[in-house]
Amino acid sequence: MTAANARMGSVIDEHGASFTIFSAHAERVELCLFDQQGTQETARFNLERNSELWRIHIDGGRAGQRYGYRIHGPYDPANGHRFNPNKLLIDPYAKALDRSFKLAPSHFGYPINDPAGLIPDNRDSAPDTPKGIVVADEPQAAQMPRIPWRDTVIYELHVRGMTMLRNDIPPRFRGTLAGLASPPIIAHLRMLGITTIELLPIHPIADEPRLIRIGLRNYWGYNPVNFFALESRYAAGDPMVEFRNLIARFHEAGIEVILDVVFNHTGEGDELGPTFSFRGIDNASYYILRPYDRCAYANFAGTGNTLNVAHPMVRLMVLDSLRHWAKLGVDGFRFDLATVLGRENGEFRSDAAFLTALVTDPDLSQLKLIAEPWDATHDGYRLGAFPPPFAEWNDRFRDGVRRFWRGDRGSTPELARRLTGSADMMGLRGPLASINFVTTHDGFTLRDTVSYAEKHNWANGEENADGNNDNFSWNCGVEGKTDDPAIGALRLRQKRNLVAILLFSLGIPMLTAGDELGRSQGGNNNAYCQDNETSWTDWKLGREDEIFLSFVRRVVSLRASHADFRRVTFYRGVEEGPRGLKDIAWLRPDGREMEVLDWENPMARSFGCAFGGTGGDGGDIRYILALNVGTETIPFALPEREGGPWKRLLDSFESDGGAEISVAAGAVWTLPPHSLALFVEVTSSV
Repeated sequence: MTAANARMGSVIDEHGASFTIFSAHAERVELCLFDQQGTQETARFNLERNSELWRIHIDGGRAGQRYGYRIHGPYDPANGHRFNPNKLLIDPYAKALDRSFKLAPSHFGYPINDPAGLIPDNRDSAPDTPKGIVVADEPQAAQMPRIPWRDTVIYELHVRGMTMLRNDIPPRFRGTLAGLASPPIIAHLRMLGITTIELLPIHPIADEPRLIRIGLRNYWGYNPVNFFALESRYAAGDPMVEFRNLIARFHEAGIEVILDVVFNHTGEGDELGPTFSFRGIDNASYYILRPYDRCAYANFAGTGNTLNVAHPMVRLMVLDSLRHWAKLGVDGFRFDLATVLGRENGEFRSDAAFLTALVTDPDLSQLKLIAEPWDATHDGYRLGAFPPPFAEWNDRFRDGVRRFWRGDRGSTPELARRLTGSADMMGLRGPLASINFVTTHDGFTLRDTVSYAEKHNWANGEENADGNNDNFSWNCGVEGKTDDPAIGALRLRQKRNLVAILLFSLGIPMLTAGDELGRSQGGNNNAYCQDNETSWTDWKLGREDEIFLSFVRRVVSLRASHADFRRVTFYRGVEEGPRGLKDIAWLRPDGREMEVLDWENPMARSFGCAFGGTGGDGGDIRYILALNVGTETIPFALPEREGGPWKRLLDSFESDGGAEISVAAGAVWTLPPHSLALFVEVTSSV
C-alpha cells in the first residue's frame, strides 16, 4: 500500500470504515475509538504498518464515530523525535472535530518542571483533546460562477466579525457561517458590486498560550491545527452543513468564495509548544528542523515552526486539503506567507515541488490562486516571483498609493507604476497578476489610515511593540478622533481618493470588510487577538457613512462598466489605433505631456493621465484622470479633441462623487486640493 493507492484519513465503505495515517518514524500506532460524547474510550486497535503508512479496517465503523491516535516511538528531541503515546493525537485528515481547541496542561509533551522539554510527560491528554469524527464523502458541489479575473472585485472578510453586530440576523446565527450566508449580507455585497469574497482562515484554531494567559484569543485564525475540518466557533449547528449552504447561497448570487489558507506553519508552536497532532505523529517529517539543532524548528513563518511541504507526504496532505475544499465548491485560495511553500533546502524556488504540483494540477490550477509573496525572513520578499496562474498580493501598490496621497515628495513615479498595473513587478504575466489593495485585515482600516499617524496596539498586551511601524498613513492634522469639521472633511476626501485609485488602477482590486462603512480599530494595526467590537464590522451608519458607502458603490460600478479599467495587458505608451493616439499619456496640469524633469521633480503635487481611445483591449474611448495631492487648488487643462466635449464621471472633492456633467474640450478644470477627477469622451456609446 502506498499513498498513491490508499486514501488517507478515515473512509467509509460498505463494510465499515478504514483508517490510514502516515508516520515514517513511529514504532507502533494505536487507533482509539470514543463514545458519541467523545469522553469515554470504547475500543483501541493496533494499526498494520506498510512502509510509512499505517492502516486498519474496522468492520461496522460508521459516520459519526469519534476517534484519535496514540503513536509510539522515541521521545528524542535531539534527533527530532517527540513521540509520546500519552498524548491523544488528531488525524491530520480528520474532516470534522467534535469541538474547538481549548489548551490544557496535558497537551504539552513534557512536564512543567522540565522547561527544556527534554523528557516526556505522562499525563493523558485525551480528556482535553477534540476528537476526529468519521464523515461520509461529500457530494461534488454544483457549477461554480467562474468570474473572469478581469471582472473580479475581491472583498476580504472575517466570518465572525462580519455579522456579530448585524441586528437583522438572529442572535444565534451572528458570527457564524449561517449568518454570513444570510440574505442581508449577500444583499449588501451584491449592492456593493462584489464578485468574490475571501474568507480569513476557517480551519480549526489553537489559541496561543500567551494570549490565553492575558485573556485574549486568536481572532484572525492564522494558527491552524487541521486543514480539512472547520472551526466549530464559526457555526451555530453542523459546521459542514452551514458551509455547504454558504457556498450554495453565494454561488446562486453569482459570488465566488475564496479561502485564506495557512500551510506555512501550525498552531503547535515552537519546541515548547503543545502536542495536538503533527508533532506527535512524526515531528521530523511534518516540520522543518534546524540542521544543527534538531530540538528546534526553522521559523520561516515567524510563529515558532514551519510546515515541511517539501516532504512528499506533507505536500500530498496539503494538495489533498485543497482538493477537498475544491470539491465542496470553493472557487480559489489565498496562500498565507506563500514564500514558505516555495522553499526547498531553505531557499525559495518558483519551480519548487509544491508550487509546480499546484499549478500543473488539472483541477486546482483552474481555480483562483493568490500568493502572499513574502514570509518572516530577511530574504522572503518575493513579489513577482510566483509562477502563473498565481496572482499576488501587491503591497507595493498599497504603500505607493498611501505615500502619494499623503503627499510624500517624489512619490509620483511610484504612483504611476502602481496605477498602470505594476509592470515592473509582474513582467510578462500582465496586470491581472497584481492583487491591488490599500488596506487588508493586517494593518490600519481605511478610516484609520487617514486618522492615525502611529499605531495604537496597547490592547494586544505587547507594549505596543507588535504591528508594522511603517504604515504610510496620515492623520490629516490630529491623531485619532476629532470634532474639527475641516479635518473630518479632509479625511473623508482622502478615503474617497484611496478607494477611487484602487478601483481605477489596472489589476485586481481588493476591499477590506467594513472599509465601505467607516470601520475603525482605534488605531490598532494588528488586531489579530481582538475578538470584540475593535475588529467586528459596525453596521450603524451615520449620514456621512451612508454617503461614503454610496461613493464606494459608485466607483465599483464605474470599474465594471468601463473596460479600460479592466485591461488584461499593460499600456505601451505608443501611438496606435485608428486615431493614432498613445494608449496612455502622462499630462502636466497645463495639458502638455510630462517630460523627464517633470518626473524627477520631487515637489510635483499634481499630474494627469490620458488613456484608452486606441481600440485596444480596453476599448475606443478616451479617459482623463486628474490628480492633485497639493494643498492648493490648481487649474487643469483638459486636452482639445474632435467631436465634442468631455463628461466628468467622478470628482472626489464632492462627498457623493458629484453629478455627471459636460465639460468643453480644451476647458481648464479647477482641481481642488487633495482630490481627483475622472473625465471621459462624450461619444454615442457613453
